[in-house]
Amino acid sequence: MILTVIIIYLALVLSIGILSHKFFQNTGEDYFVASRNINWFMLLMSLFGTHMTAFSILGASGEAYDRGIGVFALMASSSAIVVPCVFLFIGTRLWRLGKRFGYMTQVQYFRDRWESNGLGLLLFIVLVLLLIPYLLIGVMGGGDTLAKITENTIPQWLGGLLICVVVLCYVTYSGMRGTAWVNTFQTLIFMILGGVTFVVIINRMGGFSSALSKVDPSLLMQADHIKPLELLTYTCIPLSVGMFPHIFSHCLTAKDVGTFRYPIIFYPICIAIVWVPSVLLGILGNVDFPSLKGPEVNTVLIQMIRQHAPGVLAGFLGAGVFAAIMSSLDSQSLSLGSMFTHDIVRPYLRKRGQEQMSEKQQVWYGRLFVIGILSITYIISLIATPSIFKLAIWSFTGFSGLFPIVVAALFWKRSTKLGVFTSIISVILLWLSFFLQNWQISGYTVGGTGIMPVAVIIFVSSLTLIIVSLLTKPPSSDTIEKFFTN
Repeated sequence: MILTVIIIYLALVLSIGILSHKFFQNTGEDYFVASRNINWFMLLMSLFGTHMTAFSILGASGEAYDRGIGVFALMASSSAIVVPCVFLFIGTRLWRLGKRFGYMTQVQYFRDRWESNGLGLLLFIVLVLLLIPYLLIGVMGGGDTLAKITENTIPQWLGGLLICVVVLCYVTYSGMRGTAWVNTFQTLIFMILGGVTFVVIINRMGGFSSALSKVDPSLLMQADHIKPLELLTYTCIPLSVGMFPHIFSHCLTAKDVGTFRYPIIFYPICIAIVWVPSVLLGILGNVDFPSLKGPEVNTVLIQMIRQHAPGVLAGFLGAGVFAAIMSSLDSQSLSLGSMFTHDIVRPYLRKRGQEQMSEKQQVWYGRLFVIGILSITYIISLIATPSIFKLAIWSFTGFSGLFPIVVAALFWKRSTKLGVFTSIISVILLWLSFFLQNWQISGYTVGGTGIMPVAVIIFVSSLTLIIVSLLTKPPSSDTIEKFFTN
């Protein structure tokens, strides 16, 4: 019965994606940015849905199982403040530039802003490599969810494959419009069912007070598990939203700049609706499953659903987890298809003397890369086993380290391509160094102080960008006038 409910849900998602194709205009702009005509509600649901993945559902509950209530402060509370600010000061400006100059990807903007095709190529490579771990979160989380909730009737490899196939179908067929429609539906589903999951499990455990009284008190004390400097520097992680390719793509879909108003206002409320139940259920998982270790921690929410909400209800709640996973996977894969088409194929064709790429070519190149990237991600998911939360944090860390680049592009006329080049190189080197140290030392922080590597990476990349830019030749006056004259 659980499997039947999930299959029906996946079929419904696929139907919505296919239905949206009726409005497809068969142009590159419609396929990649939905003709820049998305209303405020769909923009809110798309931005929030694509930002919240298995990380915020499975990863947050798994991390809360180990570290307690402080996990909410680590990510949710800071995201509720930082992310809307990024939308306000970064997203709206990127929308205006995209509308004015016809940009479909952030690499197009950065390449023009600093007059450098080489910079565009470097950024493409870095962004793709950083986004693959984020894609893995969805595929691994989906496979794990289906395996656990069906008691391994459906193995993990088949669950991940099912997710990839469904996403692949509606993304390649309907593009951004289909993605926005499905994201709106799925975001509503996982927000509603997340609340239902919380209420059902709490009632089955005898009420909130009764359940909480059985929890180790140390899990309810932030200071026992999280150092103050770790908490402070974690606020740098949400800056990653300013450099996510999929968030950039969704920003470009807005009908007008006023469309951002309500997403900025309601984003913190949406975060609370999703994160509060996830974190609390992760903590309460210690009552029923006190000895989970390693990757098993990520399944605590699924195990609680199976124990306290069997049958059809478990199928619906499992569908809610699937909704959170797929609402990110689709946008991420489509954004990579867009970057491949406009930042790799188009410049290559120009070098060969073909100035224009037809609308049909744009769509098909994008589709082919989506197929390729999802196939690669699925294959990697079959052998990858790290914590979903930690995998996400390292992906976010890299994107956060690149955040000074978009700030310099929008607000600092004197920034130069060499400054940006060296800034990116510093992010790569520091990210690799910290990642290797974290691999050897569990719970690694810089010098054991509690400072997260992301804070150091952002500081060094900013300092490098500033110093090198001041020592090198600024962009041409034509470029400055193009991007800083209204």
